Amino acid sequence: MSSTGPVPRALIAAPHPDVAPLPPAACPASGLRLLRGVPYGEVDGGRPLELDLWLPEAGRGPLPLVLFVHGGAWRRGRRDDMGLRTRDWAPGPLERIGAAGFAVACADYRLSGEARFPAPLDDLRTALRWLRLRAPELGIDTARTVVWGESAGGHLASLLALDPAVEATGAVIWYAPSDLTVPRGPFDPASATTPEALLLGAAPATVPELARAASPVTRVHRAAPPFLLIHGEQDTMVPGTHSEALAAGLRDAGAGVELRTVPGADHGWYGLPDAQVEDLFVHSLRFAQERTA
Repeated sequence: MSSTGPVPRALIAAPHPDVAPLPPAACPASGLRLLRGVPYGEVDGGRPLELDLWLPEAGRGPLPLVLFVHGGAWRRGRRDDMGLRTRDWAPGPLERIGAAGFAVACADYRLSGEARFPAPLDDLRTALRWLRLRAPELGIDTARTVVWGESAGGHLASLLALDPAVEATGAVIWYAPSDLTVPRGPFDPASATTPEALLLGAAPATVPELARAASPVTRVHRAAPPFLLIHGEQDTMVPGTHSEALAAGLRDAGAGVELRTVPGADHGWYGLPDAQVEDLFVHSLRFAQERTA
């Protein structure tokens, strides 16, 4: 006896993220809802791509969006981690951005042990596409989007903001690499063991076209959204010349950029007093508010 109904494979597969129901929201703070582990994309043979979404209470009208991109040398990291010096904040930094009136999405992306560049950038584009698709039910306005990233996440956020096809009204970039083609600090483009090489799948010097494509300094253009670049002057992992070079390129292209260098700060704001870390966060949040007003 044959069946004319749907085959089991079609029935048992999880709904596609484009149409899947949203998970129940938690309410970790007055006036905020948190949707954790929302699938936004599928990768054949890979894990589902998920994001967390902080949403201010309904009724405020379409909300501006902050898309946060975590760091971790493209090799590790958690989507809800804004770095060493914010981990013990209560409320946490993402919750604080939400309390300021933003929808906040923090998205997973494929790490270098899972896929090679441009896979992580493609994933973030997919996240923005999903947010745009589901914007009416989420109550967000993706035409007012600021991308915010730290370290390797700042590198990806820079590339995302510089993509002419992406609607971004601003970019907040903390201590991020901007150039994968020339030696800077401990980075050697000829080495096949650096985080940059693991991201690209080969020593950057051996794949120069790919290294250039993965370098924000080569992607600047006049229509780029305004950038806020903040970098520690004593950064021993990603030298401040990365942000200086990106700022110079944006200025030369006629794009808006603010560069803030921080004396006494190593990578991840290590070495700074708590009050200064707080000031950098508040300044970054103010920049995002001004870009989405």
